[in-house]
This record gives sequence, structure tokens and C-alpha cells, in this order.
Amino acid sequence: MESNPKNYWLIPLGLAFAMAIGLGLGYFLVPHTDYTHGEQKGEKYQKIQDILEVLDKRYVDDVNGEKLFEETIADMLHKLDPHSNYIPAKDLKLAQEGIEGKFGGVGVRFTILRDTICITNVIKGSPSERAGLLAGDRIISVDGKKTASVKITNQKVMEYLKGKEGTKVKVEIQRSEDKKTVSVTRGGIPITSVTSAFMMNQSVGYIRIEQFSIPTHDEFRYAAESLLQQGMTKLILDLRHNPGGVLSAAIDISDEFLPGGMTIVETRGTNQRDEKYKSRSGGLLERTETAVLINQNSASASEIVAGALQDNDRATIYGRRSFGKGLVQGDFNLRDGSNLRLTVARYYTPSGRCIQKEYHGSMEDYYADSRDRYDNGELFAPDSTLFVDSLKYKTRKGRTVYGGGGIMPDVFIPLDTLDYTGYFNQLRFSGALQAFAFDFVNGKRKQWQSLKNFSTTFQVGNDLSRKFAKYAADDFAVPFSGQELAKSHNSIARTLKAEIARQIWLENGYFYIANQVDNEVQVVLKKMGK
Repeated sequence: MESNPKNYWLIPLGLAFAMAIGLGLGYFLVPHTDYTHGEQKGEKYQKIQDILEVLDKRYVDDVNGEKLFEETIADMLHKLDPHSNYIPAKDLKLAQEGIEGKFGGVGVRFTILRDTICITNVIKGSPSERAGLLAGDRIISVDGKKTASVKITNQKVMEYLKGKEGTKVKVEIQRSEDKKTVSVTRGGIPITSVTSAFMMNQSVGYIRIEQFSIPTHDEFRYAAESLLQQGMTKLILDLRHNPGGVLSAAIDISDEFLPGGMTIVETRGTNQRDEKYKSRSGGLLERTETAVLINQNSASASEIVAGALQDNDRATIYGRRSFGKGLVQGDFNLRDGSNLRLTVARYYTPSGRCIQKEYHGSMEDYYADSRDRYDNGELFAPDSTLFVDSLKYKTRKGRTVYGGGGIMPDVFIPLDTLDYTGYFNQLRFSGALQAFAFDFVNGKRKQWQSLKNFSTTFQVGNDLSRKFAKYAADDFAVPFSGQELAKSHNSIARTLKAEIARQIWLENGYFYIANQVDNEVQVVLKKMGK
């Protein structure tokens, strides 16, 4: 979504080129549609060719025409709005994987530790599990290419392990002191979007959705059915940090909460038919008391769900104002295999709100909004300047809600930074927490009978906290600060415990532990009466 061209000296040239591209873009999108008349059509497309020839023959330096072409398209689209984008053919497959919710691969989660690929988890039923790989194994070569004690990146690991379903890859692993090579036949690996679902207590369930892809509704329904069977009568739906995704998934999930005949969302665009999406009867969670958690990074499809449930008085929204993306994109495949992801409509919540925040042509300013909210104090107290009469709307039961840049929560919860320090932030972003957790559980993965047993019996004391601090200083160059370690001990301890749980029980483990001290989750639990 970002576009920050590095070659600023090419901007004047690029702008001229963009004008020519803009004249002919319709042709590339819809080859059989005539957007021009008579000889003017040929003249416009000829202009593109003329500019390319002049660049190729007369420019002072060598010009990477393809790169300039792609950057110019993206810049031109971002003059229109921040979410229209050009996706080159080489990047389209990765973009589609997130939408489809799967890719071809071997089925392991990994971290790079001491320049070695370390398997943190093996997906159940995956090719790697069938081949006998285990959490804790270290991958030291792939198809004969050395991957240990070399400067290897996450991108390079993905290039080695991902591939077409049915193809084989030879992986050499080290397990303790033993080495062996196994052949793994790649298969379809799901990108799970409903990453956590468990009971917080005897009646309150918790479901976290990381993004919205094509399989998300099926994943959500499976999780909800499981929790209902365990006695769930109340649900916390966590959409914090969810950037959105597929519109249909958001509509289908909203439908699970609403009785038949209620508006979920409307889409309106100048060049396409307006659509109003209605709920159907028989939703799985129509009688389940629901709270939705959002924050400043909840966007797009997350806001559709939150807006639909808020405007229909079906759920209480907790947290902080959401991101504010109210634009709908459509995909147009181009002849060379690239893709134009073009804004084709705005969406409106059931009360009529368009929650797209303002855009003044600067991508940098647009995506710096979350930082600005922190700086101006909005993450700690509601911004009263946003509550203006012109943005007032009414829910089905007559409650006032506001548009104009995101979903305003019904219950504001300030960002909790009580024991945060610069030292703690360094630790969080260094990778030290995840790496220490991986090393810590080596040989201990079967020590605890269950996640619940781990939760009640394991604590991060001062000794382990100091051991971790030394580890972070030695292996990740995070300067030790005894004073800040003491101030942030509680944050460090609970995050480290959650990361250790993640190593064994994945995201369910992390959030089961983290939610016990997550201020926002605890506020919701208290309001729901537990």
C-alpha cells in the first residue's frame, strides 16, 4: 500500500509519463471497451510509445523503464486515493495468497535464530508432520543449499520452502546432535485468520480474527460452534490490529449475529451499481451477548463488522477509534499478469455513515495517522473535536453514533502504558522475546499437562527476567538497564510468559496468557459481568 519512490530526480519525468499513462489506462483495463472516439484514440496511445522511445534513446542515463513505469502507475493511483494500487505480476501471487487463505508449502512455523532456521511449530496434518519434522528442529540445508551459519532472511526461507503443491523439497535437519535429510512433498497450507478461540471462563468465549480472507467465515463458524458447545453465552470478538480483507467474509460473519432483514453494509459508486447487503435469519450467534474490541489499527472489513453490529444495536464496541477505511477495491487483471486494485465504491454502515478518513494526497501523512493520534493524546482520551453535529447518525434504537474517520467505540478504553519504557519497547521489537522463548522450551515442550496447567503453575520471576535481559544484551544488542527492567518487570514477565506459551500452543497459548492481564479484555469482562 505504500509507495515512496527513491529516485526523486525522476519525478518531473515521471509526472509527464503518468499523464500519458492516465490517458491510455482504460484500454489496458478493459481491452474491448471503447473509451475514445475516432483518431483521438490512436493518438493517445501513440503518445505513450513516443515517450518510451524518447526515454530509451535520449535520456542522459540508462533508464529502467519497467521500474519507472510501475512506480509511476502507483504514484498516479495514490493521487486519487490511498487504497487504489498497482500490483506487479511478480508480487501478485503473494497478494492473492492472503485473500485465498492458503499457499503451497511444507507447513512449518519458524524463526531465524543465530543465523539458523529454527522450527517453532509444525502444522497438524501438514507435509512436514507427515515427513516427521518436529518443533525444535533446525533446518541446516534445503535442496543442498546451506541455511545454517549464513546470513539468511525470512524472504529467502520462504523462497526455499514454498512452491507448487505436489513438488518435493529435500530438507536437512539437526535434532540435538543428530542430522538427517528428509524429502517433503509440498501441499496446500492454510493461512489461518481466526487465530485464537477459547473460553475465558465458564460463560465468556473469546475469538480473535487477524484478517479477513475467503475461508475466514468458515473458520469463524467452526470456532463459534465449538465455544457454544462448551457453554458460551457471551462472546468477546477481538478485531484489534485487524487490517481487513475480503468484504464477503465481513458480511457473512456479521450475518451470524443479526436477525433476518437487517442492513449489514451498503456500497455506492459512480460507475457501478449500488448494493445493499441484508442479513438472513438463522445466524449462529443471534442470541449471544457480544462485545467487539477495536483499536486504531482495526480497518476496512473489521470496521464493516463493528459498524454493522453497532448500528443495529447488536453489540457493544470497546476500545479506541478505528483506522477509518471506507473504500472498496475491485481487482482488474492486466494483460501482462499484473493487477490494478482500484477503488470502485464507498461503503456505508447501516445508519448511513461513511467512515473513510480524510486524505489530502500524501501517503506518508495518511499512514502516520496512528502516530499522530498517540502524539495528540487521542489514544488516552476521546478527541471531542470529532463529535460534531454534521457527523451524527442514529442506530436502530436511536443511539447517537458518529462518522467521519473510523468507528467510534461505545466504551472508550485508553491505551495502557503504565509500566512501558524505552527498554521494554526495544525488547519487543528486537526479536529477543521470541528467540529466548524458543530456547527456553527446548526439552520442556511436554513438561506441562495443558495450557491451563502452564498458566497456573509457571511464573516469570526476577531470576528468569534477569537471565532474559542478559540474553537480549548478548545476542540482540539490547543495552541492559536495571532501572527500566525493574519498572517494566510486569510487562516483560507477562509478555515473556505469553511468548513461551505461543511456542507450545500457538496463538491460543499466547492470547490465553496475555488476556489475563490485558487491560482492555479485563474491562470488557468486568462490563459483561464475567
